[in-house]
Amino acid sequence: MPPTDRIRDHAGQGATTVAARRRRLRADRARQLADLLRRQILTGGFPTGTLPHEAALGTEYAASRNTVRQALDLLRAEGLVDRLPGVGTVVVARKYPHGLDRLMGLAETLHEHGDVTNEVRTVGPAPAPAPVAERLRLPAGADVLYIERLRRLNGLPLSLDLTYVPLDIGTCLLGADLEHTDVFRLLEAVTGQPLGHADITLEAVNADAHSAAVLQAPRGAAVLMLERLTHLADGRPVDLEFIRFRGDRITMGGQLRRSRP
Repeated sequence: MPPTDRIRDHAGQGATTVAARRRRLRADRARQLADLLRRQILTGGFPTGTLPHEAALGTEYAASRNTVRQALDLLRAEGLVDRLPGVGTVVVARKYPHGLDRLMGLAETLHEHGDVTNEVRTVGPAPAPAPVAERLRLPAGADVLYIERLRRLNGLPLSLDLTYVPLDIGTCLLGADLEHTDVFRLLEAVTGQPLGHADITLEAVNADAHSAAVLQAPRGAAVLMLERLTHLADGRPVDLEFIRFRGDRITMGGQLRRSRP
């Protein structure tokens, strides 16, 4: 290849690289802006429900119009906002806060945001799978009370809860009002002692076909999976739950303190 052709080829690659870097930089800035706007949306930073005009957002955040549009597109893809002709960008969805630093039932946690109702899909004794028996400190093959509930907030599907309770306690829950009462309250009433602490794990998983159908979410959509093992005040484990939350309707938060080495 003649030297001049090599120079042109190298220059062309350089131009492509520069253009790619610019696109990547704009995408990075769009994500940063989307994070800031999302926080404002979730904390009521836009009380009218309408976001400022793109030009105003660009001025406030020192961002180009293309960056602002990309950020709004990201939020639109999440289902948080939408574009209405003649109105602008409006908030169309709301996420509800769920604390990770308090041991509370869902109705207790969200009582300020509306009514939590439970559709009891399954309830009854069942053999405990080996990992469940181990976590609840039960003999292998012991029976537990298994409860599956679809939980709604103001009529909208919010979570699918799969719960395992030792049968000596769970038998007392069979006649209880599981549709309108948190299991935590029932456990404290049945055992006569308060709950003590819970071990939790939180991760994002893809909704399987069953979960997606029950939660009325797209199949394969990301859901927040909360695994929680709750103990009584005396340390006995009494409630193992696998809770799938619709990620577009809930946020998890808490306060963390740094311990000294």
